[in-house]
Amino acid sequence: MDYEISLLTTMGVSVLFALSLNLITGFCGQISLGHAAFQGIGAYAAAMLGKAGMPFLATLPLAMLLAGAMGTLVGLASLRVRADFLAITTMGVGFLFVGVVRQQDWLGGELGISGIPDPGMSKGAFMVLTLVLCVLVAALSLYIRKSWMGRVFNGIAEDEDTMRVLGIDASRYKLVAFAIGTALAGLSGSMYAYQLRFIGPDSFGFVESITVLSMVVVGGIGSVTGVAVAAALLSVLPAWFQVIGDYKLLVYGGLLFLMMRFSPGGMAALVARFAAPSKAGSAVGKP
Repeated sequence: MDYEISLLTTMGVSVLFALSLNLITGFCGQISLGHAAFQGIGAYAAAMLGKAGMPFLATLPLAMLLAGAMGTLVGLASLRVRADFLAITTMGVGFLFVGVVRQQDWLGGELGISGIPDPGMSKGAFMVLTLVLCVLVAALSLYIRKSWMGRVFNGIAEDEDTMRVLGIDASRYKLVAFAIGTALAGLSGSMYAYQLRFIGPDSFGFVESITVLSMVVVGGIGSVTGVAVAAALLSVLPAWFQVIGDYKLLVYGGLLFLMMRFSPGGMAALVARFAAPSKAGSAVGKP
């Protein structure tokens, strides 16, 4: 039973992480190749606060606040760059985070931070909390997508210059997307830290950023349900099929290639494509 609980918790943390990137890349069209750094900021913040004696639930909002603040700073520094240049900038942020953590003994250095306090609840309760947070973040994402802000995000993703001509302050909305998305990444990092009770710099490197981007692309960029399902499946595939664990990057890279080649809209587009003929057929059969 402990194994199943641990697996579901891992799925929940991955879903939180993927949904956080989906807000930035899926909704607003801002490519980030260093998103794992903000998960790491949340994880390290929660770990340090927890070891300082702060209760588990109190560390979550503070870790989110710190990650969101750092995300806003990165967003400010990235306002003048777009597309490939933005991707390179965020990738640099990811490398910078790992490099800084490795050199700071008070952050554990190469050895990381161990002995993170117990969250004060059973593994089952922690799993339930993680899944509840997934539902809340998914609901928040759906609300944002249907709101005025979501329509502005979509407009920026489609044609930022046109939005500026229409009088929309695209820079402000891009900052909002970065702030929300990175804060939620910090939340996923906090849950990750308390689940494993150990963190290290290698847990938040470039590979992890590509992994979460794969989840977003495979699920369907901008699709809340698709991204959540893809994140849940891809996070447990290495556990279900041991051979995948040895070739994780190869498998994820292959999935990215296949999706971009045959279904750029990801799993969400595939489901819609296969559902459309059946709906059309049922409509023809009606009098």
